[in-house]
Amino acid sequence: MQQTSYVERPAVDMPAISRHDLLIHGERVPAKSGRYFETLDPSTEDVIALVAEADAADVDAAVKSARDAFENSWGQWRPADRGLAMLRLAELIKRDQEELIALESLDSGKPVSAVRRQDLPSVIDTLIYYAGWADKINGQVVPARTDALTYTVREPIGVVGAIIPWNFPLMIGMWKIAPALACGCTVVLKPAELTPLTALKIGELALEAGLPAGTLNVVPGFGNKAGQALVDHPDIDKVTFTGSPGVGRQILRGAAGNLKRVTLELGGKSANIIFPDADVETAVKAAGSGIFFNTGQVCSAGSRILAHRSIYDEVVERLVGRAQGMRLGDPREEKTSMGPLISQTQMERVLNYIEVGKQEGAKIATGGARHGDKGYYVSPTVFAGVEHEMRISQEEIFGPVATVIPFEDEAHAIRLANGTSYSLAAGVWTADITLGLRMTRRLKAGTVWVNTYGPTDVRLPWGGMGDSGFGREHGDAAIENFTEPKVVWINTGR
Repeated sequence: MQQTSYVERPAVDMPAISRHDLLIHGERVPAKSGRYFETLDPSTEDVIALVAEADAADVDAAVKSARDAFENSWGQWRPADRGLAMLRLAELIKRDQEELIALESLDSGKPVSAVRRQDLPSVIDTLIYYAGWADKINGQVVPARTDALTYTVREPIGVVGAIIPWNFPLMIGMWKIAPALACGCTVVLKPAELTPLTALKIGELALEAGLPAGTLNVVPGFGNKAGQALVDHPDIDKVTFTGSPGVGRQILRGAAGNLKRVTLELGGKSANIIFPDADVETAVKAAGSGIFFNTGQVCSAGSRILAHRSIYDEVVERLVGRAQGMRLGDPREEKTSMGPLISQTQMERVLNYIEVGKQEGAKIATGGARHGDKGYYVSPTVFAGVEHEMRISQEEIFGPVATVIPFEDEAHAIRLANGTSYSLAAGVWTADITLGLRMTRRLKAGTVWVNTYGPTDVRLPWGGMGDSGFGREHGDAAIENFTEPKVVWINTGR
């Protein structure tokens, strides 16, 4: 049987530990408490930076700065000028892309090849797309009565609190920043404490691009302090969050204080369904990418692979081959295809779920253990003999762990696919387009891929229901997230 290959990490001298302050009202400032926290390289467990730890006092200063920018500068700019400033920011990101790629890889453990191929291009594409929206956010004239001119306008919602996760710091950060800026909102951004570095760099580039001080403030810190303060702040008009369902529920409770609007993009336990008439080789290749990409730390990961009973053994065998062919190692090596998990906590969580799966009676077909004793690496893992009710089938593991579950027919596949509390995404593999279309109607998911798995585009809405959250990002749906409609009624006296 083919063995998993590992890329050796070359011996390198670690750079001196850097220190990073908050970005508030156009200036880098220490936290008012004077506290700093460490951020680690998850591939080596070495400290790479000390970052100022924001708390409620710092968040309050950032919100006041954002309010000032909304009322006196950015929020009053001509929309076309906002779009031009965003285009300048896109050019600066292109200019500094290699620095951003290296920084993202170092801080998150993501392979540089993945950041270069997907994350960074998506950041630029998102920014350019919403820069084009800035002067095209229109209302409409509605002929309600003959004696009145009645029309609608869409106005920026105000100050936005954006809380982003550690699995795609650059990409998901821009998913929130760009539409908010295009609408004329200002942003207080709280990056995850595990991956704060690229957010601070983007904040600096925004200033260089000419965005006024306070338009984008960056306050790294912990969720129970900086994050909670942002959600609870009475002068935040909108919270947009990507993360776990548990934290999402906490945010909803906090947002009730001033009834601020909330968008939540939460977890997933997505089904990837392979029918017997599918091109099995292509389907399994995509299924491997769907679960092992970004070390399985993807909300839409195809972690439940549903294979028809007649091809079940073949799917398991081919998926094991894909897993064993992954190249684990130094994220800075271009040939590395899978890096570490983000932290020791996450690694222990994944390993615990692997033990749960074994105790439940599932069979490890490959993987199932930590790799090495340095860095948070877990070997790509495939479970066979999985039953739908098992915890490894129902709960989000957020790691490189695939569960392969057999199904008997179309109706059975639908029951299994829809049989969790999540509804973010699903995949279908079949040569029968009629079956594919029928499945898209019956699957409970915000996105359904047919004969592919995983692509997204900023022009298409993204999000789910249930424990996968509510509201949609991307496309014109994001414009609705950051604007409020206003009706104007003018008596014409006729």
